[in-house]
Amino acid sequence: MIVTDIFSQLTRDEGVRLQKYRDSRGFDTIGIGHNLDANPLPFDISNGITLAQAEQILRDDVARIGAKLFSALPWLGNLDVARQGVFLNMAFNMGVGGVEAFHHDLADTKAGDYMKAAADMQQSAWYVQVGARAARLCQQMRTGVWQ
Repeated sequence: MIVTDIFSQLTRDEGVRLQKYRDSRGFDTIGIGHNLDANPLPFDISNGITLAQAEQILRDDVARIGAKLFSALPWLGNLDVARQGVFLNMAFNMGVGGVEAFHHDLADTKAGDYMKAAADMQQSAWYVQVGARAARLCQQMRTGVWQ
């Protein structure tokens, strides 16, 4: 899969499941990583959802999470889109509060030291827990190229 934006990246990283399931942390989930416990849907999903619905839910989730992320960290708007995508992907995975806990990574990114920011990310428990996804996001931080 060629990744050129946050939507294709999250589709790869989260996968697509059109029936409700419990994720690795025990949350009810559907579509492309949509957490039903945190964000219930306003329609019946007992028979699953369509791919078109999953994609629309993802667009809505990215807009909602992006608004929270850029409100909390407005300087992210100064970054190139691929590096903004690193933080959007992380926020999708662990929430905006989880991203805000990456103090050293955020400071180094804000200073433009992307190599150090990626190294900071690699030193976190998140890096070990998320595995290949984290490795790709570190590479994206270093290079500014979608992974």
